[in-house]
Amino acid sequence: MRVSKSELFDLMKQKLQQAGLDEQAASDVSDVLTFADHRGIHSHGAVRVEYYAERIAKGGINTNPQYHFEQTGPATATFFGDNGPGHQAAKQAMEKAIDIAKNNGVAVVGVKNISHSGALGYFVEMAAEQDMVALSMCQSDPMVVPFGGTEPYFGTNPIAFSSPSNDDRIITFDMATTVQAWGKVLDARAKHLSIPDTWAVNDKGEPTTDSRDVHALVPVAGPKGYGLMMMVDILSGSLLGLPHGLHVSSMYKDLTKGRDLGQLHIVINPAYFTDMDQFKQQISTMLDELKAQPAAQGYGEIYYPGERGRLRSEKYDQQGIDIVDDIYNYLISDDVHYDRYHGKNRFAE
Repeated sequence: MRVSKSELFDLMKQKLQQAGLDEQAASDVSDVLTFADHRGIHSHGAVRVEYYAERIAKGGINTNPQYHFEQTGPATATFFGDNGPGHQAAKQAMEKAIDIAKNNGVAVVGVKNISHSGALGYFVEMAAEQDMVALSMCQSDPMVVPFGGTEPYFGTNPIAFSSPSNDDRIITFDMATTVQAWGKVLDARAKHLSIPDTWAVNDKGEPTTDSRDVHALVPVAGPKGYGLMMMVDILSGSLLGLPHGLHVSSMYKDLTKGRDLGQLHIVINPAYFTDMDQFKQQISTMLDELKAQPAAQGYGEIYYPGERGRLRSEKYDQQGIDIVDDIYNYLISDDVHYDRYHGKNRFAE
């Protein structure tokens, strides 16, 4: 099924309001979800709506959060999310971080006690669009074996980075610290597809291609990814006084309770370190030089981080966004959710 960007946004917003969010919260969440689908990151788009709707309807996402922002130093602050919609809390916290960085050169803002916040690329691009460089990272529940291990300990613990250039090109690097994000497995399940044998292992610790036989994911680049996911867990969990590693709350076990997740935004104002115009021009020159590099056989051309997502956006603007039929049918239905997630394990089984 192909739908326009505006239609998809409206369908998701309507469903989230039906589940219990007010109009502004539903709009904020849908904006982040639409961003993901519009970039071709379907693992963090409409495929998540039914889960959010079920959690909202069952009380696990606070529909009337009392957000609180506390600036703890010239460049540091904490945003208390009161287990409200993670997308909205993370967005508001990034707005605060941008303001601090504009005035003080850098900002480090912790976001505490939130629900799942979606594609991190959305938040770092908010900063890049205002000539800031940004990093964002968040913890997630255990579903990844530590390097050399057999049982999950850390989450996929993603990290994102964005930078402006001297033109309309924005660098956006958004990655899970696993070979592949769990959302990609979820997307494969929705499409009834197999997965590469490098993504995950079964309950025997063996590589699997069956998206429904996944026991745990594996770190990207072995020990390097393992170290990165530990770093993210510390910076977005322990640093904020939140549970770590094995103790991070489950996405599916109990949808009646808040998840108390953590996220960290770091925003840097280049003007406090160098000439802004020179910085942005250097980024543009770097992108031009990368695009001019010869591509290896079979690759066609060199892409900078975020470029393919923007190219997909241009295609979707003309042709519509690809949405799985089952997901579209759910969005247009009168049903809020189908009791598919509550009480399930880390892989919604």
